[in-house]
Amino acid sequence: MPNIVLFSGSSHHDLSQRVADRLGLELGKVVTKKFSNQETCVEIGESVRGEDVYIIQSGCGEINDNLIELLIMINACKFASSSRVTAVIPCFPYARQDKKDKSRAPISAKLVANMLSVAGADHIITMDLHASQIQGFFDIPVDNLYAEPAVLQWIKENIPEWRNSIIVSPDAGGAKRLVCAGATKVYAILTHGIFSGPAISRINNAAFEAIVVTNTIPQEEKIKICPKVRVIDISMILAEAIRRTHNGESVSYLFSHVPL
Repeated sequence: MPNIVLFSGSSHHDLSQRVADRLGLELGKVVTKKFSNQETCVEIGESVRGEDVYIIQSGCGEINDNLIELLIMINACKFASSSRVTAVIPCFPYARQDKKDKSRAPISAKLVANMLSVAGADHIITMDLHASQIQGFFDIPVDNLYAEPAVLQWIKENIPEWRNSIIVSPDAGGAKRLVCAGATKVYAILTHGIFSGPAISRINNAAFEAIVVTNTIPQEEKIKICPKVRVIDISMILAEAIRRTHNGESVSYLFSHVPL
């Protein structure tokens, strides 16, 4: 694929490498570091003049630092005369702060959208936004991909009796009533496995057979302390979205299919 450069931020290098491998590309050279006063410094290590640039940075880990790093990387590429910069954000930061639900509450997701646009992003690729109306916060194109096709594929490949299964809303109380009603196995399936606070200990003590998440967020550390966590790799969806975007093709196929 000519005239394309793929960069990885610091938040999820493993996912970025998986995407690059599926596209048959090398990740672009970039150095990210902090000055002694904790300011973020980004140095793009190769020419991006006239290139179609994709920067992969998920909203996880040190979210504020990673968001600023993404903004600086976008801006650096724009000032280096790239033809287009696409921010690939598998898990969109501040997505749950998408409405004014009490007095004087900020709509932080809108602020993040503004920051990305001002930094110079021409296009956003993300996955399973907390609310689809967040796309309306942008004045630039946004592709909100779905994990659902990959989830359905995982169910068919990993649950032998999937044809006899029932899908319900995933909360702990509901899981208990499923078990009490005679369910043999209960799975919880979600896209972004944040696992905040005491989530892992609760999962270890719960009746779930497995907690199935995607790798929009790194899960290696969680798997070590919770054997119930299973991970669906969505790098093929992101890679195909990047390929189709670069070639000017529709990405709507990905809303219902998992690319090979």
